[in-house]
Amino acid sequence: MPLDHPAAPESNFAANRRSVRPGSLGERLAQTVTRWTGSTAAFSVAMVSVVVWAATGPLLHWSDTWQLIMNTASSIVTFLMVFLIQRSQNKDTLAIHVKLNEIISSLEGASKGLVSVEDLSEVELQTLKARYQRIVDDVAA
Repeated sequence: MPLDHPAAPESNFAANRRSVRPGSLGERLAQTVTRWTGSTAAFSVAMVSVVVWAATGPLLHWSDTWQLIMNTASSIVTFLMVFLIQRSQNKDTLAIHVKLNEIISSLEGASKGLVSVEDLSEVELQTLKARYQRIVDDVAA
């Protein structure tokens, strides 16, 4: 393994991971809620809630309060889910970057400058993309 290779062997990583202090209460709660809201059980609860709400419409004479209950509940859930979805996407993106960085850093001859490519501006990324597209076009020709 080259000296500039930052990754530890897999067995060491697994051992170190267990010794790391667990995340904050907020992070653990967000992970649990994210996992649960993506489950079949969560979808079932949401579906049953909508059916119960719709079924109570005739009983409450389709009142403004009846409509306001669903409107308020859906607004609150949507507001919170936007943050959970963004958090989940950020974490997934970071994990993918780390995995790709591991691959790049372990390949002989790979451009190590690509390891931090996510920090470039959009213009710089477009320039880099064009450069690699030219390389692909030259190889294909």
